[in-house]
Amino acid sequence: MNLPVQLTSFIGRASDLAAVDKLLATARLVTLTGPGGAGKTRLALEAASAHTALFADDVWFVDLSLLAPDDSVAEAVGGAVGVPVQPLGSLVAGLTGRRVLLCLDNAEHLIDAVASLAAELLRSCPDLTLLVTSREPLRVPGEVVWRVPPLEDDDAVQLFVDRAMHVQPSFVLDPDSEAAVRKIVVHLDGIPLALELAAAWLGSLTPQQILSGLDDRFRLLVRGPRGAQRRQQTLAGSIGWSHALLDEGDRVLFRRLAVFAGSFGLDAVAELSLPAIGRLVDKSLVMTERHGDAIRYRLLETIRAYAAARLLESGEDAAVRDAHVAWCVRFAESAEAVLEQDLDAWQALILPEHANLRAALEWGLAAADPTDGRRLAAALPWMWHLDRLGREGIGYLRRAVSRAPADHSLTQARLLTGIALVADTAAPLDLEYDAATRALELATELGDEGLRALCLTLAAVGRFYTDFDAAWSLCEVASEAAKASGNSFVLGASPALQAIVLHLRDRHVEAASVTEAALPILLRRHRGVASTLLSYRALGSLYAGSVGDARDLALSALRLAEPLGDYLRIGGARSTLAMIQGLTGDVEGALATVDPDLRLVDESGASPWVPGLARTMGVLSLLGGDPLAAVGWFSREAGSTDGGSPTWLAAHALPGLAAALLALDRLDEAAATVSRALELADHFDLPFVRAAALDVRGALVARSPDQLGVALDLHHAALAERVDHGLRAFLPVSLEAIASVASVLRPAPDDVRTLAAASAASMLPRPAFAQTAFDQTCARLRAALGDEAYEEAWSDGSTMSLDEAVALCRRTRGTRGRPTSGWASLTPTELDVARLVAEGLNNPAIAARLFMSRGTVKAHLAHIFAKLEITNRTELATLATRRPT
Repeated sequence: MNLPVQLTSFIGRASDLAAVDKLLATARLVTLTGPGGAGKTRLALEAASAHTALFADDVWFVDLSLLAPDDSVAEAVGGAVGVPVQPLGSLVAGLTGRRVLLCLDNAEHLIDAVASLAAELLRSCPDLTLLVTSREPLRVPGEVVWRVPPLEDDDAVQLFVDRAMHVQPSFVLDPDSEAAVRKIVVHLDGIPLALELAAAWLGSLTPQQILSGLDDRFRLLVRGPRGAQRRQQTLAGSIGWSHALLDEGDRVLFRRLAVFAGSFGLDAVAELSLPAIGRLVDKSLVMTERHGDAIRYRLLETIRAYAAARLLESGEDAAVRDAHVAWCVRFAESAEAVLEQDLDAWQALILPEHANLRAALEWGLAAADPTDGRRLAAALPWMWHLDRLGREGIGYLRRAVSRAPADHSLTQARLLTGIALVADTAAPLDLEYDAATRALELATELGDEGLRALCLTLAAVGRFYTDFDAAWSLCEVASEAAKASGNSFVLGASPALQAIVLHLRDRHVEAASVTEAALPILLRRHRGVASTLLSYRALGSLYAGSVGDARDLALSALRLAEPLGDYLRIGGARSTLAMIQGLTGDVEGALATVDPDLRLVDESGASPWVPGLARTMGVLSLLGGDPLAAVGWFSREAGSTDGGSPTWLAAHALPGLAAALLALDRLDEAAATVSRALELADHFDLPFVRAAALDVRGALVARSPDQLGVALDLHHAALAERVDHGLRAFLPVSLEAIASVASVLRPAPDDVRTLAAASAASMLPRPAFAQTAFDQTCARLRAALGDEAYEEAWSDGSTMSLDEAVALCRRTRGTRGRPTSGWASLTPTELDVARLVAEGLNNPAIAARLFMSRGTVKAHLAHIFAKLEITNRTELATLATRRPT
């Protein structure tokens, strides 16, 4: 046995070694192939060492790398094993009958001679096994090929650290250096030789400096071990050795393949009129990958960089890259027919080419004539709309628009539409509406009704964040344009947005009927929008008290979103599910559900657009007893604006923020926040938000003993909102708040009945802080009424339905605190409405002045008329004018 002694440790490759071991036990010729520096020799030596017991007559290693093309391979083998080779029959005779493993290393430059010798030895020596390393197979009958892959990332990091410690024994990974090393191993494709050459610089450079130097990897990676073969001393030398073995036709193909980024298919090679690439695969310069039922090809990034340098030297670079852009344009535009029929099928077609399309965009948009680059960008917005790289897509689309800012063509209209479409899932605020309306002008001017329908829908989404009514109207027009043009996506998406508006306004029954019509279209055309719609429907079901339906809908939304891979849909669905889990008592499960999104936010350089995530985390923080964390989370959306106007996202975040501030005794901040919440709740007509804000204001006011009547009024107003809009899940919350305040004013058995009924009917478990308040109220009432009266009232209340408890609570309103009629019974907001009526303002003007909807003004007027026992606004104006101030 003559296996070379190895001076460094063998790292990783457990699965490769096991596979080669298994092959050696069953096959007589195993060839390890792979690119230069992949670690073929080291793997062969480890495998051979493990088989010394199996091959009783020895394991022999023959290094062929020093042989010239006209040297005798047989002589080298004979010299290694101590057998004469003249004639060849002597070598055969010397090996016949011996159980030998013969390792032939580095065979690629002598491929014909090695193949011929291997065939003869296998034929004549039945107990002989051959293990060969080569950059291409021998193509001998009976040969089994194992392609040696790059190292897995963790093994590559371990190899880098091991070799680094030979240079700098004190080297250890810390968080900063580990991040750099992990980027290095990705940059170098996990090629062991490249990693060892990089690690050799640790004596004079930090990992971060090595990473920076890899932009020109062939100048940096030149420190091979002394005495190594020349091609093993530099990365360029290793790849250059393979390049030198190619014939001229294959060299031309090799360098032209550098224009492809990522993987590419055989159709792309054919479209560019390039010859077959099978020989480059055989020589380990091109890797193969299976994508479903298709084989795709890829150059390791290091090899691609070498090929790109050769392409630049050839003078063909510009022409080949222009051809690549032209192919990408043809590919993307031809795929649009699929897009119209099946969005999922289109995405499956486009995504494998993502890296190629990006490379083509870079070249095409930088060209003196950017026409092809602009056409390509105009064909790809859906790719970024559905992808995690939306902000990158917006950047490309903006560059494409800026290359011809005065253009009024269909391409320009599509580019602007694309910005709005991508912004929809990446960064809609301050961007989507403007881009959509600019695109709409061009689409209208050009008479493209299908594009116009999409622009109108995107404009509606843009207005949706700040103006529900305007968004609704745009959806109506979009639906008409979609019917005229046959745009099936818009026929589903516009009603979906209207259903979401209805859900946000707590008109859940109306929303359900709209959803039923839109959902089947969306399940065919855009499962992401379908997922979002189901998320809103899930919350609507929760608010209405259908907890089981809410969970089922949220899980369905998540199942629809997960295969899509985009942050908005998956994050939104997870946030909804986590909100439902948290409110129904499983805070720990909710945090586990949303954990992937939290890690995404932490790791992302630019926070992804996941609306609702901050509010969900704020609610979970409150439920978990951490109001300080809740303030941080709610604050992320509480200041949300679009074009300078507050969004409904801010409205939804503000009550929670106010509650967290109240829990921290930051009373002035809480008061200002809840006032803002009520303004926005009225502006958007958000009953759920209004009720939550009224509850917080009630709790805040109740801190002053002389304001308990006002606090009771506020909680009753919250109860009325919840009753009027079917928010049944939160009716027990209102009942308990009312009973708590009332019990301080004047304890009564009805307070106990109310608490008992609320407790029995509660669909949402109380968090710890609410349970503490509930227990304190019960203790206060028991002390005031006595055990017997308390128990009797509790027994009565326990048999009441939720609706009976609400009726009892509302019936007894006014017996304590504020009177039920006359000017003294009016709330501050009702007094403001009465004052503005007296000033002569109509309902729309009052709504604008008080930041509320016209419907809310109408509701306030109805309450005022009932309390003052009048029938119209003329009477109200007269009374208000005469009322003493």
